[in-house]
Amino acid sequence: MKQLFTTLLLSCSLATGYGQQSPNIIVFLVDDMGWMDNSVPFSGSMQPLNHRYHTPNMERLAARGVLFSNAYDTPVCTPSRVSLMTGMNAAHHGVTNWTSPNRNNNTDNPDTTYLPAPWNINGLTTRAGDSAAVYATPYPQLLKEAGYYTIHVGKGHWGPMGTPGSNPVNFGFLVNIAGHAAGHPQSYLSEEAYGNLPGKNTVQSVPDLEEYYNTGTFLTEALTREAIKAIAYPISRKQPFYLNLAHYAVHVPLMGDVRFLKKYQDAGLDPQEAKYASMIEGMDKSLGDIMDYLEQQHIAQNTIIIFMSDNGGLSLHPPRGGEAHTQNFPLKAGKGSVYEGGIREPMIVSGPLVSIPGSVCAQPVIIEDFFPSILEMAGLKNYHTIQQIDGRSFVPLLRQPATMDDQRIFVWHYPDKWIPSDGPGINYRSALRQGKWKLVYSMRDGSKELYDLSTDIGEQHNLAAKNPTKVKELAALLSNQLRQWKSPMPVIKATGKPALLPDGKQ
Repeated sequence: MKQLFTTLLLSCSLATGYGQQSPNIIVFLVDDMGWMDNSVPFSGSMQPLNHRYHTPNMERLAARGVLFSNAYDTPVCTPSRVSLMTGMNAAHHGVTNWTSPNRNNNTDNPDTTYLPAPWNINGLTTRAGDSAAVYATPYPQLLKEAGYYTIHVGKGHWGPMGTPGSNPVNFGFLVNIAGHAAGHPQSYLSEEAYGNLPGKNTVQSVPDLEEYYNTGTFLTEALTREAIKAIAYPISRKQPFYLNLAHYAVHVPLMGDVRFLKKYQDAGLDPQEAKYASMIEGMDKSLGDIMDYLEQQHIAQNTIIIFMSDNGGLSLHPPRGGEAHTQNFPLKAGKGSVYEGGIREPMIVSGPLVSIPGSVCAQPVIIEDFFPSILEMAGLKNYHTIQQIDGRSFVPLLRQPATMDDQRIFVWHYPDKWIPSDGPGINYRSALRQGKWKLVYSMRDGSKELYDLSTDIGEQHNLAAKNPTKVKELAALLSNQLRQWKSPMPVIKATGKPALLPDGKQ
């Protein structure tokens, strides 16, 4: 009875918090989409890659909302998704690499120098006492308790099979469609039953979509249709809803979306890049279909849409076409890297809280900021969480997008080996940004790089030798934060001790 009374009070406060019915909230999350994988000028001007892609609905969303030109995630997927759910930085929650579908399975590649860091290989849990997992309160649970109808559609990837993280229902979602332990689909094609063909299915096979088998429906489209059907229910009841639409696109395997593929092939794109571009456009159509449905239901004016990607665009060749690590130019490198190509994301927010439609916010924000922001959007103020929240609400930036804070620090920590060979900013790296300055630290050799992002967004000019004082200052900030969070570090095989922090100490 007490819980019901609390829920009713929260629901009443939600209904009056903004002078209207509680806003519906949609997080439209894309997998592995880079900052340049669209026709929106996030850099401030159209770049060559912007002309390659066709995303009119992202343009439409940006015209109605606030474009965040300095939005960040983590280098790979699960850490970002756990930060989203918990409001914690990855260096704090300790899920620093992607989680395996199998429990207690470390996904780090073997290394000649290091043993794996003691990271939380079992992902996010809502059950006290689970080993190698972060125990936290997910915000969908708080939204559900406050009267929201909570829906998850698409990729989950918060934890292995047999753990709470394998089922979004454990995080407060009333509805789960196609979310499970796997981090990518076995297939995007209905003709292949999205990976569920008898005798060929694996843990990556996408569940729950049987009605679309052999219908010619690309996975992105099937998920979109399911999302629309799912939100129709709370709309019919005039109940506020939260939708987490987490597309599997544009993660590998790269498969052409036949609705859009031919025009990219006819344009002469590399075959792999043509497939990729078609998947991008299919994702954009999904966004447009959702926006159209909201308008048809006359609820667009009271619905917040937050568009985001979970990490930078993949830049490995193969499977991408072209020269490796050029696919996010002018940003450096791509997925897996702490350089800008691996962590800077295309973020747009639209809805009733936006004061200046079509505005640009240059203030950096990061994925853990979504937690307090979404709860503030919903009108929740006095909530309790198991974990300490690292994120800050970006709701004030929707009202005053020109606001800047040059003192806040942003941390990325990847004490893991993602791919067998080190790449640009890939494997055993940490980074910190404060204002225009960015420090990149290599655990491998102790080297430090310094970049002025205000003049060198491509991180081409290492200023460390010219600015040793700034390097020392940022290295101390990064080291102190990692110590405070007790962040995992790789273990040196020869000594059994953890790798040194950027200030040269344990």
